[in-house]
Amino acid sequence: MDLRIVHLYPDLMSIYGDRGNVRTLERRAAWRDIAVEVRTCTAGETLDPEWADLYFFGGGQDRGQHLVGADLASANGAALRSAIAGGSAVLAVCGGYQLLGHQYAPQTGPVIPGLGVLDVTTRATKTRFVGDLLAERDGATLVGFENHSGLTTLGPAAVPLARVTHGHGNNGKDRTEGAVQGAIIGTYCHGSVLPKNPWLADLLLTWALRRRHGAVALTTLDDREEDAAHDAAARVARSRR
Repeated sequence: MDLRIVHLYPDLMSIYGDRGNVRTLERRAAWRDIAVEVRTCTAGETLDPEWADLYFFGGGQDRGQHLVGADLASANGAALRSAIAGGSAVLAVCGGYQLLGHQYAPQTGPVIPGLGVLDVTTRATKTRFVGDLLAERDGATLVGFENHSGLTTLGPAAVPLARVTHGHGNNGKDRTEGAVQGAIIGTYCHGSVLPKNPWLADLLLTWALRRRHGAVALTTLDDREEDAAHDAAARVARSRR
């Protein structure tokens, strides 16, 4: 088997070590003898909607989001929508997560229209949510580091990625963290999120491989080091007041 990954806007939307998510997907696939090719695509380049099995979309500052939002309003946005409709999986973090929604409203300046493939809406506030986060999903735990001022609300087509036990998550009120819709995952967890949450990395790999290879049962890996990192982050999150 082989896996094709596109890292979207790595020069504009890649802060807080988020490119480590791509490295994690590469390594966890390679450890299973799955060949991996990674390409990048940024503003002004042409996105091929037929090539990738998985897209990674990282976080950035408001300036980067304005530039990316404009690019998504062009043919690249239509190409990404087509790729998602064709079965490609997506992991989007923070700013990327916001831009996959209906819109992002910054504190100043015009609203940035989103791609609309996630049923979420985000507006910026003066409150900033910073710190380690711990959340629960179907018996698994999610850890990460959040740093955002966006308040994201979910519509009926999206479901939360996890329920917050320590930290703030989407908006600091409803205890939701991230969103899932089809094979798209959005999250506010930086850090990067996948090295410390191998179950989430493997879920994305399963979805991505399904596009061209059908249902795939991944072999089990020795995740003792990953689990130790996860547990250490969880302890820090639980220490938050």
